[in-house]
Amino acid sequence: MGEIGFIRDIGVMIVSAAVLVLLARLIKMPSIVAYILAGLVIGPVLGMLTLTTYDPDVPDRALDVITGLGIVLLMFLVGLELSFDKIRDVGKVAVLLGIAQIAFIGVGSIAAALALGFAFIPAMFIATALTNSSTVLVVKLLEQKRETSLTYAHIVIGLNLIKDVALIIVLTLLGGLGMVGSDELGGVALQLLGSMLGLGLLVVVAGLCARFLLARAFHWAMNAPRLLFVWSLTWCFMLAVAADKLGLSPAIGAFLAGISLAQLSMANDIRRRVHPLMNFFLAIFFVAIGAQMELGATLSLWPSVLVFGAFIVIVVPIFTAWLTARMGYGHRSSFMVGSSMGQISELSFVFAAVGVMSQLIEIEVLSLITMLGLLTIAISSYVIMYNGWIYEALQKRGWLRWLKGGAESDRVEPGLKGHIVVVGMNPLGQKIARDLHKRGETVLAIDTDQRKLAGLPCRTMVGHVDTLSVLEEAFLPDAKFAITALKIEETNNLFVYRCKQFGVPVAAHAFDGSVARELRRLGADLLIESRTQAYRQIRERLDDALAMANLRPAPAGPAKLTGDGAS
Repeated sequence: MGEIGFIRDIGVMIVSAAVLVLLARLIKMPSIVAYILAGLVIGPVLGMLTLTTYDPDVPDRALDVITGLGIVLLMFLVGLELSFDKIRDVGKVAVLLGIAQIAFIGVGSIAAALALGFAFIPAMFIATALTNSSTVLVVKLLEQKRETSLTYAHIVIGLNLIKDVALIIVLTLLGGLGMVGSDELGGVALQLLGSMLGLGLLVVVAGLCARFLLARAFHWAMNAPRLLFVWSLTWCFMLAVAADKLGLSPAIGAFLAGISLAQLSMANDIRRRVHPLMNFFLAIFFVAIGAQMELGATLSLWPSVLVFGAFIVIVVPIFTAWLTARMGYGHRSSFMVGSSMGQISELSFVFAAVGVMSQLIEIEVLSLITMLGLLTIAISSYVIMYNGWIYEALQKRGWLRWLKGGAESDRVEPGLKGHIVVVGMNPLGQKIARDLHKRGETVLAIDTDQRKLAGLPCRTMVGHVDTLSVLEEAFLPDAKFAITALKIEETNNLFVYRCKQFGVPVAAHAFDGSVARELRRLGADLLIESRTQAYRQIRERLDDALAMANLRPAPAGPAKLTGDGAS
């Protein structure tokens, strides 16, 4: 009966999460909010589910394992979003802003919590939870808006990195305190020192592996997508186990594993590969949090929810924008940075959950932090999506005069449009990409192997085109032509199918007579049957496409691509 009950609980959690996510998409609500609301509905509201994951007196081993995996994978996912290349040009600003914001939010939150009647330890947990912002949410929304290359986005990502690192240090200290079996000051100090040394050792190991080992190993694994997926999880759990052996939280090891992989050229592809698995465990984790909320106690804390919610959604963005402007950034950049920081992080839930499991705070504090997460993440997601429009509206009314910043450096640049996507950098693909670039076309070359992209004069991208997110990142719907030079039948078929869905003319490599019929059935506009024939046909077909789009007049006759086409 126990196993059947566990399966039933998992089924109820997954079904409710799926339903709420579908409804949330209609209003563009983040999935994290939908998961927590699903737990709230099936738990405290309808009573369909009774969980004791965070009750040390009533252990639930199976769900403990799954929610523990959710925490580890969440930390791994957050680490994967933090590439140093994105913040290299704003590192100093990010550090200064991070320190100032942590101090401001920490002092303000502790003062507010004590004034609202919370004891000192719960007040510390609340303040620490509120200092962190959602890296995953912000990065996803910036990618959706196609603004990750802007200066303000670099500042936001760098600021979140600093705050994430600060939370990791706090988790390390919390782990050290949780292991102390003596009340003597000497024992506490020794245990904390051991935890910090363990963290330092883990950072060194992760850094050395990222510098000398991971790049070669994962470059080799790029040719086998399943191997890339397995190796990524292997690295995640290796560092998670190492952290546990050093007396740290496994989540810390997973976070460092994610950061080390984020520095690799194929980080985006790794993220896309592991994301579906993470979604399952994250759904269970956040549904479990919502299902165990003390709804009555949380509703009785509505003054605290309003005070802390207003502080995070209104006061913190204003302070951050003002401070960014004082550092010399323009009105718009400063406003965009501030408006991106009005939420608490999914890691705040992890931190509060660890506090409950360590019996340092009560479940009511976790419920309060969860309710604040629901409120701030939901509001902030809409603010970030429309902060450009909000800025223009406030600027016209003269309500941003207090932002006396420097010269504006950010300009919102449109993504690729009217470009040519070339997939597969074998000799044929490289030749096509080089020649099209030479004739003045905007070319995006895609391959799974970074080494094959090296030296190409055009734009490049690492990824598997059988993944829809890769095609979206390549702006395939806005391309005027697409070419696949691959010798992989399944991938070519899927790529042609996607191109026809988006209405993009496509040429495909019919490397064998047996594949030509299926490519024609799928609607390929041009079949490349030989290298020599390829250059002539692609030039003619491309000129026709350009003429039809009225981008330039059609030439009197087909010109020849440079080179003999033999390589």
